[in-house]
Amino acid sequence: MSQALSWAREETRLILRGELENDTLLPLWDVREQVSAGVATLDLSGLTRVDTAGLALIIHLYALASEAGTPVTISGMSENLTALSQLYNLPSSLLPASNN
Repeated sequence: MSQALSWAREETRLILRGELENDTLLPLWDVREQVSAGVATLDLSGLTRVDTAGLALIIHLYALASEAGTPVTISGMSENLTALSQLYNLPSSLLPASNN
């Protein structure tokens, strides 16, 4: 059974926790535009598992947050998520990870 996905906003930081996968992402998908508004950092350090559907949602959240013209960074990318993005040969501009 999948661990529940949760998220929180702390000022301009969107923090994701739990498992971001096909079975858990629908509630976040439903509010993606609201939660991504004004986001400057996507904090993924609390994610324990991400599948390809979760990776797609992260890219989508990044794109939505970037539409306002504010630079957006991604912090806390795990080695597994980095490997998954490399497996799909995604350019680093789609997931610009910071060193935070």
